[in-house]
Amino acid sequence: MQTLFATGQSARSGSDPSLTDPLTGLGNERRFYAKVDRLIGDRADDPAPFTVGIVDLDGFKPINDLFGRKAGDDILVQVALRLRAAMDGQSTVARIGPDEFAFLLPMVFSEEAALEKAHMLIEILSAPYDVGDRTARLSASVGCSLFYSGEETTEDLIHKAETALYQAKRCGRGQVMVFTREMEESVKRLTRIEQALRKAISAGEVAPFFQPIVDLRTRETIGFETLARWTDRDLGTVVPAVFIPLAEERGIIGGLSQLVLSRATEAAARWPEHLFLSFNLSPSQLVDQNTAARVLSILDNTGFDPRRLEIEITETGLMTDSISADRILSDLRREGIRISLDDFGTGQSSLGRLREFRFDKIKIDRSFVSSILEDHPAEHIVRAILAMCRGLGIDVVAEGIEQEAQAKRLAEFGCRGGQGFLFGRPADAETTLAMLRQSIRTAASVHAV
Repeated sequence: MQTLFATGQSARSGSDPSLTDPLTGLGNERRFYAKVDRLIGDRADDPAPFTVGIVDLDGFKPINDLFGRKAGDDILVQVALRLRAAMDGQSTVARIGPDEFAFLLPMVFSEEAALEKAHMLIEILSAPYDVGDRTARLSASVGCSLFYSGEETTEDLIHKAETALYQAKRCGRGQVMVFTREMEESVKRLTRIEQALRKAISAGEVAPFFQPIVDLRTRETIGFETLARWTDRDLGTVVPAVFIPLAEERGIIGGLSQLVLSRATEAAARWPEHLFLSFNLSPSQLVDQNTAARVLSILDNTGFDPRRLEIEITETGLMTDSISADRILSDLRREGIRISLDDFGTGQSSLGRLREFRFDKIKIDRSFVSSILEDHPAEHIVRAILAMCRGLGIDVVAEGIEQEAQAKRLAEFGCRGGQGFLFGRPADAETTLAMLRQSIRTAASVHAV
């Protein structure tokens, strides 16, 4: 099938093999650019609009890893067939990257029509793919740009489509975006933040803050979660919800994580030895086989006992590459590091993850805690989680506790650990150490009396 398809497509796109993708038989990036160049030239005197779009397959790498390279190639051929079948006689589709395709729609003149066509392509690509005797599913994201002016070049249109695609993928899987001027300004701002963040990491300017985790029965502090905080000289305070996902997307989360863990363990080494430190690993770190070695090297350099460290991960991190994640977590656990599953209850298969992976602790997501007093379903879910964890021998921490009544209710249900603004907001290393020293002095004076 692949050879016949390639031959047929070559007949359409010209005989020059340098302009043809050898796997799918579609035109390649050079062929696509030439087609757009030609259309811009044809409409130079009367620049009627047309649409350029880029399709990116969501999560193709994990599928490729799971089913193998040949199966991945078969899926790409099927994607190409579907996209080509969806084009009319005047439209063009090409393969421009490992899992990226571009399309040219000369007769799509408006944003509304571009969105409609892109959503149709996503729906076509979401149907199951045959992989031997099995099937696989994947989704796609699309970014589009419209040609309006004869001053625009092919490079301009592709850049705008890529910008729209980037924004679409930031919004999740299976999304479509059409380029706007506001979108470009947003991307420029994120690029400025990225550049400043790279400098801040190199200069060691991202700091660890610590939020207490308490025993709900005694209200004594039993540990702290590490939270990254960053204030830039020019940008001011940049919230973690902005710079952490950006670091993940731009491939600098590893350096950021190493900096914060190093500074956090240096600070925690000065705490009483019964207190643990909790630290988050990102999804991309769970596919990097050097992660465990880097964590252990930092602990060795700072002299922090691995048995006092808890690594928090999310279900998303496990889903990216479960085999890699299991290997990394096993390496860490062998050194005495405990593993915690964060944001429990928000994923799609959390119970399955508890069966597949061994966790020492789970953290109940704040969305359940915030509504536990007035929402009966939330209360029953929390009770069920606690009962299940007791049976499995897993510790539990409830996140996002802000009211005394929430803390008391959770303690009544048998939840031991709690975290939230009720017990303390995140504080820097010196403030945290001063608080601990004060609590030691207070406890000593009480015992003296």
